[in-house]
Amino acid sequence: MAGKTNKLSENLEDYLEAISFLSGKTGSARPSDIAAAMSVKKPSVTSALNSLAEKGLVEYEKYKPVTLTKEGEAHAKNVRRKHELLSSFFTKVLGVDAKEADIAACRMEHALDDSIMRKLIKFLKDLD
Repeated sequence: MAGKTNKLSENLEDYLEAISFLSGKTGSARPSDIAAAMSVKKPSVTSALNSLAEKGLVEYEKYKPVTLTKEGEAHAKNVRRKHELLSSFFTKVLGVDAKEADIAACRMEHALDDSIMRKLIKFLKDLD
C-alpha cells in the first residue's frame, strides 16, 4: 500500500540505500546482490523487501529483481544526501579522517531531521 511510509527504521533505510546503489546501472537489484552488499542472509532481505513493498517503496516479487518506486527512490536519495552532507561537514569543517567521517555519517544519517539538514546546508553554503 503506497503512502504508508511514516518513519522508517535505520535498517529499512539501509536497504533502500543498498537497492538504490545496486540499481544505479541496471534499474533494479537482485535480492542475492542486496544480501551480499549488506552482508546479511537472504531471509533477512526477503523480510525487509516485504516490509518496503507494503510501504509502497519497492516493487518486489519473489525470484525477480527489485525496483524502487518513485517514493522509495526519493527516500533513498534523501538518506544519501544526509550521509554526504554529514561526511562533508566532518571532513571539511571538523577535519575528521574521511573513513571515520563516513562511518559516523552512516550512523547519524538516520537521526538527522530534514529541518536540521536544511540548516546545516545553509551553514555550509555560508562558509563558501
